[in-house]
Amino acid sequence: MGARNMRLEGKTAVVLGASSEGNMGQVIAQRLMDEGVHVLVAGRKEAVLGDFATRTGCLWTACDITEEASVNALADTAAQQLGGIDIAINATGWGLLKPFLEVTRAELDAMSALQLVGPHQFFQAMVRKMAKSLGGRGGSLMTISSATATIMLNDHAIYMGTKAGTDHIVRCIAHEFGHEGIRANSISPGLTDTPMNADAKQVPGLFESFRNSYPLGRWGTSEDVAAAVVFLASDECFMTGENLQVNGGLTLRRNPTREEIAASVAKAMGQD
Repeated sequence: MGARNMRLEGKTAVVLGASSEGNMGQVIAQRLMDEGVHVLVAGRKEAVLGDFATRTGCLWTACDITEEASVNALADTAAQQLGGIDIAINATGWGLLKPFLEVTRAELDAMSALQLVGPHQFFQAMVRKMAKSLGGRGGSLMTISSATATIMLNDHAIYMGTKAGTDHIVRCIAHEFGHEGIRANSISPGLTDTPMNADAKQVPGLFESFRNSYPLGRWGTSEDVAAAVVFLASDECFMTGENLQVNGGLTLRRNPTREEIAASVAKAMGQD
């Protein structure tokens, strides 16, 4: 893609959640590299990470956010190989859609491990490397949240709840570690065209049912999120403890109801 403004030249970044081809984590990592950042990507799929690193020239290491030892090893590896960590981004997630009364205890535990406990562990590990009093140089900590942490969507309760909980953890970090030179913010996309939503996009009319919910007239892209990341990572950013609604104004309105989605799908399939 080539250099843009190089506004982040010389900075270093860890992007966790970049091990699916073309996912949001990879788009964020590529944009950071375009802006001059030395990036290390991480995730659970080693082959995908290795291929991405070979194509782009970044570093990579395996990491499972649900395993504390793995997250701590990521922080150690990143600090050593990058020479310090200026930017740390959690872009992991699991888009579980399931009726409230059908969600199992195993699914509750898995979602909590991935989207609440895991991010907490990631933030702890990164703060230890970034805090000025511990030898770091401060920096910008981010997590990818969701518009549904604020507005409703049917059959999405545990996803929404864990994202909202992590948003509040981010606020606590901002409050407690600002004096260490650390900014902490979350970014909330709405419906986004990503690999995680690939199956949903194949359903005729499903994506279209969301269009009227967006004042800006379209659903989001990973590039929209990556642009917000660049601002939050820059020295120009005087913002911490905030949740950026990078979703085209979706949270000014609402997600479509279950019935509206079904009607849009039926229309697209000629069944209305």
